[in-house]
Amino acid sequence: MQSDIENLRHSVAHLLASAVIKLWPETKATIGPPIDDGFYYDFEFKNPISDKDFAKIEKQMKKELQSWEGFEKIEVTPNEALKRFEDNEYKEEIIKELVEKNENITLYKSGDFVDLCRGGHVDNPRKELKYFKLLSIAGAYWRGDENNKMLTRIYGTAFFTQEELDKHLELLEEAKKRDHRKLGKELDLFTFSNLVGSGLPLFTPKGTLLRDLITEKIQNIQKKFGYERVTIPHITKKDLYETSGHWDKFGDELFKVKGQSDAEFVIKPMNCPHHTQIYASRPRSYKELPIRYMESTMVYRDEQAGELLGLSRVRSITQDDAHIFCTPEQISDEIGIIVEVIKQFYTSLSMWDAESFWVSLSSRDPKTPEKYLGDPDRWDEAESILENVAKKYNLPFKQVPGEAAFYGPKLDFMFKDSMGREWQLATAQLDFVMPDRFELEYTNEDGKKERTVMIHRAVAGSLERFLSVIIEHFAGAFPLWLSPVQVHIIPVSDKHHDYANSLSEEFLQENIRTQTDFVNETVGKKIRNASTQKIPYILVIGDNEVENGILTIRKRGQEEQIKMNKTDFIEDLKNEINGS
Repeated sequence: MQSDIENLRHSVAHLLASAVIKLWPETKATIGPPIDDGFYYDFEFKNPISDKDFAKIEKQMKKELQSWEGFEKIEVTPNEALKRFEDNEYKEEIIKELVEKNENITLYKSGDFVDLCRGGHVDNPRKELKYFKLLSIAGAYWRGDENNKMLTRIYGTAFFTQEELDKHLELLEEAKKRDHRKLGKELDLFTFSNLVGSGLPLFTPKGTLLRDLITEKIQNIQKKFGYERVTIPHITKKDLYETSGHWDKFGDELFKVKGQSDAEFVIKPMNCPHHTQIYASRPRSYKELPIRYMESTMVYRDEQAGELLGLSRVRSITQDDAHIFCTPEQISDEIGIIVEVIKQFYTSLSMWDAESFWVSLSSRDPKTPEKYLGDPDRWDEAESILENVAKKYNLPFKQVPGEAAFYGPKLDFMFKDSMGREWQLATAQLDFVMPDRFELEYTNEDGKKERTVMIHRAVAGSLERFLSVIIEHFAGAFPLWLSPVQVHIIPVSDKHHDYANSLSEEFLQENIRTQTDFVNETVGKKIRNASTQKIPYILVIGDNEVENGILTIRKRGQEEQIKMNKTDFIEDLKNEINGS
């Protein structure tokens, strides 16, 4: 059942379709569902339109609304429905699918507009549909299939009050300023090339450093808990994924590789099956367990071109990956360690507090048991273990049916960014299925073979997607430990270059990332450029600084300059870095 806000937005989608058909009668309307924060409707236009037409469409929507007293439900036969939409192959396709599923076919009428629809509307559209806004326009393949025709998708949003709408529009404006694609270019972090291909980002030195700092932070935290690095190849025989079950589930998303032999190879879309083979390379004893493998490596998935978006959705995905092989008795403690690693990492980003995250206990959907592999009793056991762990470590969790992986339930850590948007980033997934499929075993205390338990964990998840989130969360103003450049030194003139260089060398020896600006520009322009790059600390070196040894420091986000001696400044920087 749709919520009230979803009913509102779905109703406005009808209103949008009605206005578009009135303005461009030859247009074919397809579908218009509510989505997070709004709605969209897909159309086939005879001639292209643009966002410049939005004012005209919104005016027509308000005009249409005056005659909309309600939504009248009309039940029709398949033949009646097909006759009504005989000039719209998209509606015809939906109608025929409903017939195959033996579902009722319903139309909804408002004013003189009639649409094929299951329902879910407001009671009084003329009164309730006042506060809406069209936002953007994009291309979208029919049914998301790039083999189908490209349609025009119009996005919009709607709220119950003008105040709610205005607040949302303000957030959208802020989001534009924080867009990671925009900031990634301005901060020189990454780029894309048509010659390389869409969805395949290229990281600059600063962007690569950012990636390395994140990876190193995670690895340094988890090293203390006995995680060991492993390395695997980027391709595999398809047999590996047939055994794991990924071939049947994700075969269409795999990049195929043809070599000189008859064997069929694929580029790896995930790492867990490879890691099982390191574990399986020799007999294992209970005395060795748990074994914890970690790796940060790229995987590749053949995402549809229309779904690619900056770093948020890419084809080359760097997974911050780890897999734990343990006994059933060790599960609780191992997931507790994962929780601690996640806690320490997100604490360093100031994102670990009651307002910033919650945990989804992602379980099976009881209505679709065929989606999940393995013994239902083991699933019950796994879900119970995760719930007990969540309680033991006082995690703010709730059970969310239908969000489990096909091989097991999981704890998904949902984080809010500075704009209140929610992202699933870290995860701990319990897996009884893959050990069965790969026959992973260990010898117990009595010398008998037992099945190993496998736990999948990610802290940042996809590094590209994680970067898109934190670039926007911090608006590019990263914490000191994560800033590619921590100190920017600006000599006032040529005679201050030597002192600036000596300062830079001293900072670098203290592992403080520093750059010195020798460009022939005014000091004011150099300061503005460094501020635009969101560098945490800017030092201006002139006669007073050289003679007195007192630094003039501009701290990001502060108007007043700070005066401090070099030794104290270095100590403060190190304390700030180490405290994160």
